[in-house]
Amino acid sequence: MAKKVVATLRTSSGKDYAKVIRMVRSEKTGAYSFKETIIPNDQVKDFLSKK
Repeated sequence: MAKKVVATLRTSSGKDYAKVIRMVRSEKTGAYSFKETIIPNDQVKDFLSKK
C-alpha cells in the first residue's frame, strides 16, 4: 500500500519531483514501516507498481 503525497518539488532545472511514501512490512517481525522517496513525476507510476 502506498500513497502519493500532494506536494510538488521544483528545481531550477525545470523537472518536477514528487515525494512518495510507501508502507513496507518487515518479514521478521511483521511490523510496518514507511519509506519516503523523492522521485521525478514521470517515474511515480513505475515506483508504485513495484512490490
